[in-house]
Amino acid sequence: MGKRRFELLIFDWDGTLMDSTGSITRSIQLAAADLGLPVPSDALASHVIGLSLEDALHHALPSLSKEDYPVLVERYRAHFLRFDAAIEVFEGIPEMLGELKSRGHSLAVATGKTRAGLDRVLKTTQLGGLFDATRTADETRSKPHPQMVLELVEHFGADPASCIMVGDTTHDLQMAIDARVHPLGVSYGAHPHDALLALEPLAVLDSSVALRRWLGEHG
Repeated sequence: MGKRRFELLIFDWDGTLMDSTGSITRSIQLAAADLGLPVPSDALASHVIGLSLEDALHHALPSLSKEDYPVLVERYRAHFLRFDAAIEVFEGIPEMLGELKSRGHSLAVATGKTRAGLDRVLKTTQLGGLFDATRTADETRSKPHPQMVLELVEHFGADPASCIMVGDTTHDLQMAIDARVHPLGVSYGAHPHDALLALEPLAVLDSSVALRRWLGEHG
C-alpha cells in the first residue's frame, strides 16, 4: 500500500461525525430555563459546542453562579439524554471511516465530550473499533487549547505535517492551527461556513458526503 499524504486523521465528534448540534443547543436552552436563567439564543448556544461542558455553559450563561453550576450540569445532561437515542451519525460516516481505515490511515477523535459520553456513543454507534485513540475534554485541556491534538500526534509519533484535524467549529480549527496540524472544516454542524473559512483551512465542506469525497480524493 502506498504512503498516504495524511497519515493521521483526527475528527471532532458532535456536529462533525454525529448530527447532535440541535440536541446540544436545545439541552443548553432547556437547562437555562429550568434554573430561571436567561435562555441563550440558538446562535450563542450552538457557538459554544465543542468546548468542555463547563466552559460551554459558562460562555453561554455568563450570569451563572458557581453554586448553581452542578445543578445546571445535571439539568443539561438530563435533557440531552432524552434526545440521545434519536441522534444519528451523518450520512456515509461509517462507510467513510471504514474506507479510511482500510487505506491505512490512523484515525482518532478529539472531542469536547466527557470520557463517559464519548464511550457511550462509540458503543451505541458501533464505531469504536475504527478509532486508534481518542481524547476528551475531561481528561485534557478544553478546545481551542491544542493539548488534545498534541497528545494524539505524540501518541502516534506522527509528523504534524501529515495530520488533519476535521471539525465543525472555529474551536476545532484554532486547535489544529495551534497544534501545527492541517485544519479541515465542515459547515453542516455548529459554526457557519464563513466563520470557518476565515481561519483558512484546507477546505470547508458543506455535507458529510462532500467530506467523504474530499478525504477519498486528497487523503
